[in-house]
Amino acid sequence: MDTEWQDPHAVSLMLDDLETWAVVGLSGDRSRTAYRIAEALQSRGKRIVPIHPDAPTVLGEKGYATLADVPFPVDVVDVFRRSEAAGPFADEAVAIGAKGVWFQLGVIDEAAFERTRAAGVAMVMDTCPLIEWSRTDRGTGAS
Repeated sequence: MDTEWQDPHAVSLMLDDLETWAVVGLSGDRSRTAYRIAEALQSRGKRIVPIHPDAPTVLGEKGYATLADVPFPVDVVDVFRRSEAAGPFADEAVAIGAKGVWFQLGVIDEAAFERTRAAGVAMVMDTCPLIEWSRTDRGTGAS
């Protein structure tokens, strides 16, 4: 693990300050990790935007087939895709003006990380919001 990938300032920016999270790969399948994370984000006051080729409505939020289809600003793009397929979503996040990109636990693309950071966009990878919240008790008030 490269600690630069989980820069505390980038983590804090996304978890504490940014509100609208596009969740790439989110479907209505409750057994999937993306669903559980989206549910947790919502429970902490975040607006989630499902991004999936089928554009499903998930957790009461209208889905979109691509990031470019979302008709309002997205703050964070949270990517639930295999490492080899994740990089283009970081590029799309930069293109739509997102302020942060989050690659989930096990998702690593060093070139995408470098491109995204070079574009001035915060990025973390190979971690999960629930892990980061548990480290700092963000949003829960409990230990």
